[in-house]
Amino acid sequence: MTLADDAITWYDANLRDLPWRQPGTSPWGVLVSEVMLQQTPVVRVEPAWRAWMTRWPTPAALADDPPSEAIRMWGRLGYPRRAMRLHACAVAMVERHRGEVPDDLDQLLALPGIGTYTARAVATFAFGQRHPVVDTNVRRVVSRAVEGKPDAGPATTTADLVAVEELLPADVKRAARAGIAFMEIGAVLCTARAPRCAHCPFEAVCAWRRSGSPALGGPSRKPQRYAGTDRQVRGLLLEVLRHATGPVPRQRLDMVWTDDVQRARALAGLVEDGLVEPLHSGDFVLAGDGPRDRAQPL
Repeated sequence: MTLADDAITWYDANLRDLPWRQPGTSPWGVLVSEVMLQQTPVVRVEPAWRAWMTRWPTPAALADDPPSEAIRMWGRLGYPRRAMRLHACAVAMVERHRGEVPDDLDQLLALPGIGTYTARAVATFAFGQRHPVVDTNVRRVVSRAVEGKPDAGPATTTADLVAVEELLPADVKRAARAGIAFMEIGAVLCTARAPRCAHCPFEAVCAWRRSGSPALGGPSRKPQRYAGTDRQVRGLLLEVLRHATGPVPRQRLDMVWTDDVQRARALAGLVEDGLVEPLHSGDFVLAGDGPRDRAQPL
């Protein structure tokens, strides 16, 4: 039995019942889930994914609406540029692929904002292809089980892709199954802070466990602070704009945060990211809601 075999056996008996894993889920549904799940817990993504897929079941349906509607629908999932990315992907798929999610890895990588992980995840989980799908969870599993290290590096490298590909079965369908199984093990068992080693299918062969489960060297990574950051201010500004029925005057936005410098910086960042448009009147709207002769960026 290989690690992949053990992972598949465990996954088949323990997989979480998530809507984007149901038979018949479209490649578009898989792509939407992968973008939403970036830096966001499953418990928050599931209702948002259901609402999104009900409203926009195809790329063409989303592309027919302005990007402002994607930002509104995104709600409080965080990192709203992901909503813009999905809208841009939908438009590109209508223009380049007849409104379908392409099944070719290079074509997926060519979509706006789609990177190494997301492209391979869609190719694997939506189309059943054989690709190394490597996120933080998978890197941690491989680092511990194979290399005996407590954690992986901060970013995915070519070496990580090679290491995971070497673990995949030659059979394409089983390789795709192994890819999602490795990810599930990292998400629910081989977690960063409290791994459930007694339940892990790799416990007997895990190099990290066999070496005594050494702790991570150096200072531990602290959780990212949110309160008082520009991210919080951006979220408050977007909340006002999402619920507005028309252009929002600057005076209304000034009410959401007392620090003038930080508030102005956050608003300028939203404009620079293309999430918000300034109007000649001095008012602001979400991207796509303004007239074509909008004002110049702040």
